[in-house]
Amino acid sequence: MQQQTTPRIGTRQNRAPESPDVKLSKSLSYILRHAAAKEKLPIQHDGYMNVTQLLTHPRFRGITFPDIRRVVDTNSKNRFKLEYRGLDGLETANPDDPTGWWIRANQGHSVAVTDLDLEPITDPESCPVAVHGTYFDTWNKYIKIQGLSKMKRNHIHLAAGLAGESGVISGMRSSSDVYIYIDIKRAINDGIKFFKSENGVILTDGKDGVLDPQYFDKVVNKNGGRLQ
Repeated sequence: MQQQTTPRIGTRQNRAPESPDVKLSKSLSYILRHAAAKEKLPIQHDGYMNVTQLLTHPRFRGITFPDIRRVVDTNSKNRFKLEYRGLDGLETANPDDPTGWWIRANQGHSVAVTDLDLEPITDPESCPVAVHGTYFDTWNKYIKIQGLSKMKRNHIHLAAGLAGESGVISGMRSSSDVYIYIDIKRAINDGIKFFKSENGVILTDGKDGVLDPQYFDKVVNKNGGRLQ
């Protein structure tokens, strides 16, 4: 008789079904951050996309503008921003009508966007904490030797504190179990540029897309144990 195995916690088989709003949030992230060109949807240099055009895409069949507004307004990480730009003869925004509305992701892009209203960080004192959340296997196999890489994204993402701390809404996954604290003062002094997005995520492309381990101030596990 074949031995029965118990599914591991967190596997796809026993994961709770995603809500419609979570699915919509993921679709918005995919399109706005990564796949505008692939999905043949026009995106502007500032990352904004016309909502009326977005809703014509098959991925958003059955989705209404109020659905999108709700996801934008309730997203705990403030991932998206809606802006009303109007049209000739239509100066008043209608919260139920997508006409004249535009949407963008605040950060996390792999597509080329050049004007995300990022705030340059020039004074290290204004950013006392910058930490990258990752996982032990990734840290042990790659990051501790090679440094942090932006990979396919435009920036390396850092948070202004640990997930759940006051004022920290985005910048790392809550499931991270390794925290890499960055010596941002040393990095800035070496000419590395840092920015803050509208939802408080600290962004950098390091040097040639990599933030070298020499800029790691300390590395700890989720229990506070030092790894470096």
